[in-house]
Amino acid sequence: MHSAVPYNPRLAVVLMMIATAFIAATMLLAKTLGGDIAGTALHPLQITHGRFVFAFLTLSAVAAVLRPRFRQPDWRLHLARTTFGWAGVTLMFASVAYIPLADATAITFLNPVFGMILAIPLLGERVGRIRWSAAALALAGAMILLRPTPASFQAASLLALGAAAVMGMELIFIKKLSGREPAFQILLINNFLGIGLSSLAVLAVWQMPTAQQWALLVALGCLMAVAQTCFVNAMARADASFVAPFSYGTLLFATLYDLLFFAHTPDVVTILGAAVILAGGILLAIREARTRPAAGNTVQ
Repeated sequence: MHSAVPYNPRLAVVLMMIATAFIAATMLLAKTLGGDIAGTALHPLQITHGRFVFAFLTLSAVAAVLRPRFRQPDWRLHLARTTFGWAGVTLMFASVAYIPLADATAITFLNPVFGMILAIPLLGERVGRIRWSAAALALAGAMILLRPTPASFQAASLLALGAAAVMGMELIFIKKLSGREPAFQILLINNFLGIGLSSLAVLAVWQMPTAQQWALLVALGCLMAVAQTCFVNAMARADASFVAPFSYGTLLFATLYDLLFFAHTPDVVTILGAAVILAGGILLAIREARTRPAAGNTVQ
């Protein structure tokens, strides 16, 4: 049985903005852990491991209280989705250790564009001129943020670009899973499998975190679990085409956190590149709103 959730676009926006604030906060924590602020810098693989472990523990605690009903999972789809998600998160966490949060966040917003492109051969979707134009606009914004000149090019930006491409592939498997299984089940299995993958990968780079780093890792995992839950519930309470553009609030919070915690003020290039990517994303969202039928308003 699925629990019907009333259509509530205002609450959906509130939940999405909470999710974006927490997602940006996880990137802030990853940047802190990847530097020498709280001790010897942790490897991105170890940060990702902590993210999955403590997110799973948080979601498990919720599951123990709510006791949701689950279906038989498609383990192959889950494993593929988690593998790409794990790789994408690791690349994203690696990028924020070297470049401003706002730059990394804006570049990773290309993942829907990569997902759209990959959906052509993998899902057989057709892409019209408007969607191609939106993708071209977003990619142009990414090129601005990459600062492709000898004097200003940041190699670490390629890590964020790689994260966007890999997470675009993850979107393909999320599309295949959505509708087949309850959303909470998808989140729980994703984090469970993520523990397995990240535990194997972290063995070669593991170091004992300081007490402060342990606290930050716990906070990172908990915040990610809350962000995922808010995101899923936001999408359930309004049409995806209406809610999705509000996910760009992550960029606003990332910029704010950069300013407050690292005294980094975005320059003209960051503002211009982010604006172009946002324009492409909004154009894509408007196109989706006009072509897709309204989604069902249920939490699965």
